[in-house]
Amino acid sequence: MRMGERRDSPQLVPQKPKKRVRSKKLPEVELAGDSRRDPKALPRLHRGDIMSPEKRSALMSRIRGKNTGPERAVATIVAALGFNANFHARDLPGRPDLVLRGLRAAIFVDGDFWHGWRFPAWRRKLSEKWELKIAANRQRDRRNHAKLRRAGWLVIRIWEHQIEAGPDRLRARLRKLLTVTTSDP
Repeated sequence: MRMGERRDSPQLVPQKPKKRVRSKKLPEVELAGDSRRDPKALPRLHRGDIMSPEKRSALMSRIRGKNTGPERAVATIVAALGFNANFHARDLPGRPDLVLRGLRAAIFVDGDFWHGWRFPAWRRKLSEKWELKIAANRQRDRRNHAKLRRAGWLVIRIWEHQIEAGPDRLRARLRKLLTVTTSDP
């Protein structure tokens, strides 16, 4: 049997070319199924969208980037700890969700999907477009966090699932990080 030939039919099935998507703005990402780098590369598990384009568009238009539930929950905890925070500071790299200027602390509240929590474990389930988008988000996050740290800021990253797990643990973590910062000379 020749490559590309099906067992049940003598007709040849056209082979999909393996390709890499490159863009000046997006990082190069090894696509699932690309065996040039890894001979044991696993195939992409994405099966296509189950919604019509109109329904998907309506759903995606409801997703907001500011004043989200997780951001409000973290802001409530920070305020209960006695700190006054600014929101979405335009003058800082990455526009941190909460900024404590007196402490030079920047708090990012990141959604698990949009910022790629455990991304390597589920990236093959995405279409190539979404895989590149989230990989670019992760790269941008790393770049912005590094810029803030070099400028002397404490960067605190809070994931959506950490907020959903319970506010008590998060409150203790923030209290520890922010009181250590206030006691530093």
